[in-house]
Amino acid sequence: MNQYKPYQISAINALSLIALGSYGYIQSDSPSMTALIPVIFGVLLLLMNSGIKSENKLIAHIAVTLTLVMLFGLAMPLLGAIERSDVYAILRVSIMILTTVVSMIFFVKSFIEARKSKEAS
Repeated sequence: MNQYKPYQISAINALSLIALGSYGYIQSDSPSMTALIPVIFGVLLLLMNSGIKSENKLIAHIAVTLTLVMLFGLAMPLLGAIERSDVYAILRVSIMILTTVVSMIFFVKSFIEARKSKEAS
């Protein structure tokens, strides 16, 4: 079994979204409120972390949904950063995408393990 739990990876993802999203907003020459979307999602995921840790199915499914929406939502900022040739924005958004993908993987693995354990009992 893996040493990391979904709630731990989700917390890392949430902190990544908050920190990197905030930094992107603050360092921008013309900050847009849409730049704060990752920050909002990060805060929501962090608020759900205790529910994920206690294996609350509803909260875990909401967190997975938010994580998936965030994954798709980061595509446009990445494309915009690539179009502008903004290396720092590309790196920042790529890190947020990476932590979000890893979080999704851990969520899916935990759902599969839960289903297998339920079927075994």
